Amino acid sequence: MSDELLSRHRAVLPAWMPLYYDEPIEIVSGSGRRVTDSAGRTYLDFFAGVLTTMLGHDLPELRAALDRQLGTGILHTSTLYLIRSQVELAEKIARLSGIPDPRVFFTNSGSEANEAALLVATNYRRSNQILALRGSYHGRTFAVLGATGVRSWSASPLSGLRVSFLHSGDRMRGLLAGRTDEEFVDASVADLRELLATTTSGDVACLIAEPVQGVGGYTYPPDGLFAGYRKVLDEYGVLFIADEVQTGWGRTGEHFWGYQAHGITPDLLTFAKGVGNGLALAGVVGRAEVMNAVSAVSFSTFGGNPLATAGGNAVIDYVLDHDLQGNAARVGQVLLDELRPLKERHAIVGDVRGKGLMIGIEFVEPGTSEPNGYAMARVFEQCRRDGLLVGRGGLYGNIIRLGPALTLTEAEAREGAEILVDAVARVAAG
Repeated sequence: MSDELLSRHRAVLPAWMPLYYDEPIEIVSGSGRRVTDSAGRTYLDFFAGVLTTMLGHDLPELRAALDRQLGTGILHTSTLYLIRSQVELAEKIARLSGIPDPRVFFTNSGSEANEAALLVATNYRRSNQILALRGSYHGRTFAVLGATGVRSWSASPLSGLRVSFLHSGDRMRGLLAGRTDEEFVDASVADLRELLATTTSGDVACLIAEPVQGVGGYTYPPDGLFAGYRKVLDEYGVLFIADEVQTGWGRTGEHFWGYQAHGITPDLLTFAKGVGNGLALAGVVGRAEVMNAVSAVSFSTFGGNPLATAGGNAVIDYVLDHDLQGNAARVGQVLLDELRPLKERHAIVGDVRGKGLMIGIEFVEPGTSEPNGYAMARVFEQCRRDGLLVGRGGLYGNIIRLGPALTLTEAEAREGAEILVDAVARVAAG
């Protein structure tokens, strides 16, 4: 059945849509943090549909909320009409955002959310110049592709934006490798000042940045860097956009939003993925003065629809009622404690890093910091054979990415870690 479906997939879908694994799988059912494929094989899911099924699968509270909305017979009205669940969800997100006098606009995906944020920022500043970080990824749509700092994901050389790129948070290689946190921040802020003075005309619209880079391989700078950036940005009137598509909703454990590690408040914040737990739901929240800068009429046909926002309300209520941020901190530490010794045990492991339930394992050529995508790929495949689904990524394609549901238990964390540790050991042994 999978071979037949794979052939049909390749016959009608574009070649640039990747499929995981040498033998791609079809996931047909799920419960909690486990999924089952069409061959009846069950896996512990440590990637959650790219950090999206944040509460796990088949959650009764979410199912009940969706059933109530389905029972009304209304799946869609468009945002030209009042939608009670949309207003309720916007109120919750506005309150949680930390942004003063906020307004919320709903979209269907993180790409759309970042497009909307850039639309707002460039209108507000009347400039198409923006700043982004090397190693960044903000979506697959046309404008945000211009802000992509990972070559393998930059699908078009064309852009309506003028983008200047700052250094990423990569601590292993590059000009900033080996520096202390203070030295890293000072050098990065100096780089921002030089960039503004040399590659822009000064009237830059915004800086868009992920607190922890997702596709970039879960790299992140020292806490406080964005505060250093913000001081310079404020001198020029440049807006700051926090791309929280992957880092939001408590995933980093220590904070509800990734930006909070830096002691600042963004002008705009984008969200997606986990808030829908699989439903198409995303958006941008920002200061009213900035959000209202769009001078023409705009709306989203499907963004914030009744079904998606009914689900979104149930998701946020569950996250808060069950302190999933606290669970991410506790269970994430269990995972890090189990996985960090890999760096000392095996020369192919260059780093184990992360915050909360957002953890990366970087593979290198033994004795160097040179990327080792081959070792990563072998570990990736071995995990699947042993019943664990993980992600992959990084600028050089050499990083295993872990982003399980925030409901992950300590027992499941140890179970998954055991599979990972064994997979690394097998690959390291040749």
